[in-house]
This record gives sequence, structure tokens and C-alpha cells, in this order.
Amino acid sequence: MVEALTIVLAMGVTRAWRPALVGTGAALLVLAAVVAALGPALTVIPIETLRLVVGALLLVFGLQWLRKAILRASGWRALRDENAVFAREAAEAQRAKHDERAGLDWYAFTISFKGVLLEGLEVAFIVLTFGSTQGSIPLAAAGALAAAVVVVVAGVVVRGPLSRVPENTLAFAVGVMLTTFGIFWGAEGAGVDWPGDDASLPGVLAFVLLFSLGFVTALLAATSIPAWWLLPVAVALVLWQSLRRAAG
Repeated sequence: MVEALTIVLAMGVTRAWRPALVGTGAALLVLAAVVAALGPALTVIPIETLRLVVGALLLVFGLQWLRKAILRASGWRALRDENAVFAREAAEAQRAKHDERAGLDWYAFTISFKGVLLEGLEVAFIVLTFGSTQGSIPLAAAGALAAAVVVVVAGVVVRGPLSRVPENTLAFAVGVMLTTFGIFWGAEGAGVDWPGDDASLPGVLAFVLLFSLGFVTALLAATSIPAWWLLPVAVALVLWQSLRRAAG
């Protein structure tokens, strides 16, 4: 959501606040409709199938976040500079022609709408996956909404991009958490009985965290092609071993 806030701020500062905020509101309505439409549908899916599907989705999202965070932390990929992104978006907004539709600056509206929608879709799917497995989609949605409000308020207060937010550290933490739950629920959905049930979660979390930190350390000293792809391989091996034990 920090990325979406940067885009909206750039549109509001360089073009006009009204179309930027209207575009943001329209995107949030679309996201709310997605959650409202898919949420009830997920409740009719058998819990084991749901956990398998949710686990796979969380692994997709989690490993994607971890890959980017590991590469940035190890210097193989540049850290995201919100000030630079803000400047680029502002420069493009200043160069864009003025096109007014329905009383709104169409450029500011569409850029804000697309920025919030694209960033928010990932959040919406995470809300659905966590909420559906725990049987409380409204609570998960409320938590995501509260986080979004905090980000927006912070942006309004500082009136600029949140460049001081340790974005890569947050992405690393989110990636570790999503990958952990993806492994745990995916294995449960495939029939694995974890020792101690939910008490196994800290062990899975420690495994993912140590492997991720190990890759960061290894890549910091590496001089050849980065081996971030080994993390998905390690996750696949853990799931395979778990399935073998369950089948045995």
C-alpha cells in the first residue's frame, strides 16, 4: 500500500486532489466488491481442499515477496526509492495532457485507480485466504482496512512519500509469514498431520526465516548468478518430505 500511496500523492500534488481521491475510492469499492463476492463462495469449499488451495496461493505470494526482499537485502536488486518513484510519477503527470471527463482530470483519476487497484488486489487475495481458512473474512478485511487507513493517514500527515518506512524489511517479514502459513496449510490440505498441530507453526517459521537469512548472507558474498531460486526448491522439498510421511 505504500507504493499506491506514493502514486496517489504524486497525482494529488501535481494534478488535482479530487480526481486522485475519487480514483482511490473507486478502486477501494472494486476491492470491497471482490472480497464480498468471493468470500461467501469460499465457505462452501471443503476445509481440506480450501487449505490446499490457500496454501498454494500463499506460497506464490510469499515466495514472490521473499525473492524480491532477499535480492534487495543482498544488493542484487536496488532498494525501492519512494522519493524517486514520487518524482518520476510527478514528472509524468506534469507532462500528460489535460483531459477532463465527468468533471474529473482523467489522467489523475485513472493512474490513481490503477495504482490502488493493482496494489490492493494482492492484499484482497491475502485477506480472502487468511479469512477463509480461519472462518472470519470480515475480521481479516477489517485488519487490512485498518492497516490501509494508517498508511493513508501517515501519508497525509507528512504530505509526501513514506520514504523512511523500512519497506524491504516489512516485505521480508511479510514474505516469511506468508510462506510459513503457505507451507503449513498446504501440507495440512494434502493430508499431513503436523506434530502438535498449530504448535508446529513456530518451527516452520524458524525454518523459513533461517533459510531466507542464509540466502541473504550467501548472496552478499556471492559474485555469480544469484541463487534465490533455491528457496522455492527448499520449500518444495519440505512439502515432499511431509507428504511422504503422511502417505507412510
